[in-house]
Parts: sequence; C-alpha cells; structure tokens
Amino acid sequence: MRILMVSLTILLVSAAMACGTGTTEKAEQPADRPASRPAAGPAAGPGGLIENPGPIPSGALGEFSTDFTRSTITFETILSGGPPKDGIPSIDSPTFISREAADQWIRPQEAVLVLRYEGRVRVYPLQILMWHEIVNDVIDGASVIVTYCPLCNTGVAFKGEIDGQSLDFGTTGRLRYSNLIMYDRQSETWWQQASGRGLIGEYAGRSLPMLPISILPWNEVLEDENSTVEVLSKETGQSRPYGNNPYQGYDTNSSAFLYAGPETPDEYETMERVLAVQVEDDERAFPFEQLESEKVTEASIGGRRVVVFWQPGTASALDAGRLAEGRDVGSAQAYYPVLEDRESGGVTPLTFKWDGESIRDEETGSRWSVSGRAIDGPLVGAQLESPVSINHFWFSWNAFQK
Repeated sequence: MRILMVSLTILLVSAAMACGTGTTEKAEQPADRPASRPAAGPAAGPGGLIENPGPIPSGALGEFSTDFTRSTITFETILSGGPPKDGIPSIDSPTFISREAADQWIRPQEAVLVLRYEGRVRVYPLQILMWHEIVNDVIDGASVIVTYCPLCNTGVAFKGEIDGQSLDFGTTGRLRYSNLIMYDRQSETWWQQASGRGLIGEYAGRSLPMLPISILPWNEVLEDENSTVEVLSKETGQSRPYGNNPYQGYDTNSSAFLYAGPETPDEYETMERVLAVQVEDDERAFPFEQLESEKVTEASIGGRRVVVFWQPGTASALDAGRLAEGRDVGSAQAYYPVLEDRESGGVTPLTFKWDGESIRDEETGSRWSVSGRAIDGPLVGAQLESPVSINHFWFSWNAFQK
C-alpha cells in the first residue's frame, strides 16, 4: 500500500507541475474497504436532470464555464483526484509509427489498446495512456476519442461527435466512483469515462457512441500479418517516463483508490478483472476468474450469440514498477461467432471450443487467438467482429450499473 501511495503522489505532483501549478489537493488514503452507498439525493426530473444537485464541486467555477444548473448526478459523488483541470494532459495531436518501429520499445507481453475502425488498425500502448488518459484522434476525418482510466482499468473508445459537432476532450481532475470524469472543450460538459454519459452541462443526459476496442498483448499485434498497423508514438509533446508504472501494486489492493460509491457485491474480489459486453441495451460482465477456467464462454446478450475468448500472456499494467514486468493476468475479448461474406451477404455461424491446448471452431478445426483472428487452418486470416467490450474491475462495473 505504501508503494502505491508514494507512486500516486508522484504522479499527481508531476501532473500539477506540468500545467504550471506547484500545489495540488492531497489525495486521501484508500480505506480498508469500499465506502457504503452515498445518501440518496434529490429525485431526477424530466430528462434525468436533478433539480438541486448540491454545492458545486470545489474550485470548479474558477476552472470551467460548464452549465452547472444541468446535472444528472448529485455533486457529492464527485471527488478531486488531485491534479487540476488538464493536470493530466490529453494527447491532442497524436502521431503514429509502424509496428516495426514500436517493437523497439514495447515488450511482447505488454498491454495495448487495439482499435479496428473503418478498415484501420490503430494501437495505443498503455504505457503512454497511463500518463495521459485521453487521446483525441481523427480517423478518416472522424473524431475518435480513445481513453484509459487506470483506477478502473477501463479502456474505452468513443465517436467524438454530438449532433454533428466534433468534440475533443480533456481531464477535469475529478473522479466519480474512482473513475475519470472528462470534459469536452466545446461545451465544457462533464462526461463519465466508463459509460460515455454526459453528467453535467449542456449535454447532460446524452451519451457518446462507443466503439469496440480491446486490451491485448503486444505480441498479438505483431502476429497479425494481414493488417496494416499504426502505433501511437511516444513523441507526445510531453516529457513522461513511459514504461514506468505510477500505480505500482494497485490491482493487488483490497480496495480502489478514492472510491466512495455503491457497495460492491461480494461475489468476487473488489479488484477482480471483468469483461463487460454490451449488445443493444443489454450488458453482461464476465469475471476473468471464470474466463480463465473456461477459456471459451458463450452467451446470449441483447438477443445475439456472443463468444468470449480468454488467453494467458498479458502483463498487468497496474502491478510492477515497469508495465512489461507485471504478472500475467491474461486478456479477454468478446466476438460475434459468425463470419460474414461481404460480397455475397452470406453469414457462416461458428461454434468454438477449447480443445485443451487452443481455441478451435468445430466447423473447420481452425485455430483462433484472443484477438479473434484465425491463426491456423482453413479459415486462417479470418477476423471476427466484436461488440463493445470494456475491461473493468468488479467494483467499477457494479458501480455504474446503479
């Protein structure tokens, strides 16, 4: 615990200095167990807005032009994370390099975010996202926002557009249920990173469209020879010790940092990793404990068949002093178990199983990886499509189901 607190303090002070201030609010030491549910606030009115959400968060009026009269939450659920507005700087002009160049500094087992969008494959290493949390990207003219909250282990991608207006995002310096609260720079609406929901301001009650994105080991990217891959460069315009982990030991704690939210069910440990899979308005969380045992898990979500693959070989980004040296926690991703022929419009259903050594489909015997790619057999090179699937800790997923 002492190592974690020292590391987080260094991160918060560094972030504050980076934005030109020498002071930062002191982060409270995590309690031994999650706090109980906050007292119930005022009932929500039309559109989910709350008539009297309470006192505005400390310092917010001096930093933001947000319309604080529009809120879907009570302000008492918001805590300072330490740094001020943009104290953790987003990456606003990302540059990309080849996978061959990135392979010089990313280790095979290191966790990265992989986005497949409009025929492009972009990779965002967690060793960079750990220090910036938001990448304001543009792909084929469309605004794409890639985010990562270390405290909840949530890697989420969004379409950065509302009502035809492109948005770009920064960090508020505030947390809700230990999760990053973002703001858009056009309206200064506050948004919840884990859900993409507008909390406070002009777009309160609106939601950002999510895009499928995966947390996978770097070696899965190296082995995908059929895709042209672009990797986020370390040339971010900011000086950070990329590769170092300011959250050393965090995911072995018994409680989350600065968590003050709904009580976490005791079915699993507070910091158990889960994969939350969303189809239409339906969502289900799959604990890694279960996935590691089964390797292949099938379910019906939102009226559609979904299969979840689990595979060892991914280092925890929140464990050791260097990201690449974290213990093996594996990785998981959900897919629709069908192959679509875009020329004919035909669909081929597949049934997957674990044969004791690898994941195979029963129809052709092809071998598949956790990235949803056939790596051997008649279907080699085929790629399954994913629903929105978000990594969480158990406490985090439950908190945002309330």
